[in-house]
Amino acid sequence: MVLSGQALTTRARKTAKPRSHEDAKNNPAPKFPASRLAFLGDSFRLPLWRNLAVTIVAGVACWAGLGCSDEDRPVVYCSVDEVFARRVLSEFEKQTGITVDAIFDTEAGKTTGLINRIRAEAAHPRADVLFSSEVLHTVLLAREGLLEPYQSPASTDIPDQFEDASHRWTGIGLRARVLVYDSQRVSADSLPTHWADLANPDVAKRSAFANPLFGTTFGHVSASFALWGEEAGREFLIGLRENHARMVDGNSVVVRAVMAGDIDFGMTDSDDVHVARKKHPTLSQRFLDMGDGGTLLIPSTVALVKGSSHPQQARELIDFLVSAQVERMLAVSASGNIPVRQSLREELEMELPPSTKLSYDQIADSMESSARAVREILIR
Repeated sequence: MVLSGQALTTRARKTAKPRSHEDAKNNPAPKFPASRLAFLGDSFRLPLWRNLAVTIVAGVACWAGLGCSDEDRPVVYCSVDEVFARRVLSEFEKQTGITVDAIFDTEAGKTTGLINRIRAEAAHPRADVLFSSEVLHTVLLAREGLLEPYQSPASTDIPDQFEDASHRWTGIGLRARVLVYDSQRVSADSLPTHWADLANPDVAKRSAFANPLFGTTFGHVSASFALWGEEAGREFLIGLRENHARMVDGNSVVVRAVMAGDIDFGMTDSDDVHVARKKHPTLSQRFLDMGDGGTLLIPSTVALVKGSSHPQQARELIDFLVSAQVERMLAVSASGNIPVRQSLREELEMELPPSTKLSYDQIADSMESSARAVREILIR
């Protein structure tokens, strides 16, 4: 019999090579003793009697050959960086006695592979929960009827802008789109102030960006189309191409190019900069203006997949993932995600960057036109 809190490990299955930040790969997650997990608080800890009951039932079922198959475990499709997601899922397993099967995606095709897998499996869903590193593809799944409404009692203090009005997804742990640069080589006074400036001849040739068909760069370009209009959005992409901005395989590759001195600055996410600073302390970031006063903020999203085979366990997992405890874990981790909860930001002395006024639904409306333009202009 496996005792609660012992030998409970997330069973990860990969569709490809797991994605994690370079620094995180070289520095695997430490195993924290219980004393060092005290900062997590008791907000989600289940009563001891329930953990014990779950353990006994699971043990008896396993002994009888009834409860140990993969089909009895909830499955989460996860594009949150594996090194951070594993810590979160491991803590859930310790607190509940529920073992989770986690399937991760890669960086270059960030999130997109798992989203398409949910679509392909719609008639017979394999996933119970989606734990995504971004929001826009989650919005599309909700529109396609592939997510089940569920309002978690743990999400009552999350602002409306980070939760679907129909409760099909909930956002936590923000990242911001930023311009990364090395303050030792590049003066802050010489940096552009607006995202549109990156297409200018004297700026583009010094910069890099990740493939805009994937991940947060796709969301960034879609937001540009939503705010500026399709014509101006296409002109921006043409400017990047004609003025020799580099297109690379992922946001972390952009950061490494800055660290190596290959480029002066690049479009990336705040967590990539946060992690890379451990090795390269002179890395800095700037929040550029989309054109309406702020940059794009990207929450991780949690959703219940329609047709889940383990609805009760899936809801328990969602309750945990959207809790303040998990937001705190992500905020104090190497990724430095910004909590959506104001109370947590105040507690952790973290500020919310200036944000675009666009809603995620407005941005999602422009995803098709921006993807078409990227293929026509950049992927030729």
